[in-house]
Amino acid sequence: MIDIQNYNNNNIFAKILRNEIPSKKVFENDDVYAFEDINPQAPVHVVIIPKKEFCSLNDFSSNASDETIIAMMRSIKKIADILELNNGYRIISNVGQVGGQEVPHFHIHILGGASLGRIISS
Repeated sequence: MIDIQNYNNNNIFAKILRNEIPSKKVFENDDVYAFEDINPQAPVHVVIIPKKEFCSLNDFSSNASDETIIAMMRSIKKIADILELNNGYRIISNVGQVGGQEVPHFHIHILGGASLGRIISS
């Protein structure tokens, strides 16, 4: 079961931030790192992570500084521009086991490059 209450320094995103695991960088600034997903679910699939330790969106929204939250949110548009997602894109952040979170480090997915359809089929 994923633990989104206690940060684990051995999660894969922490290792990427420490350069222990390679990644294909798309964007980086003082607060944020974005890289291509290794298992893309769309033609364009990028993961955006804060450089500070937050387990989930809940942890991030409760404990991150206003400056870090703003930097994270503003990075989405910058990354969409870099990726030339002019026709639109989807952002997703899964929270907890039931929400589908697989890595206990807050992250946002940007998906695009094709029509993505409905989130949940009816």
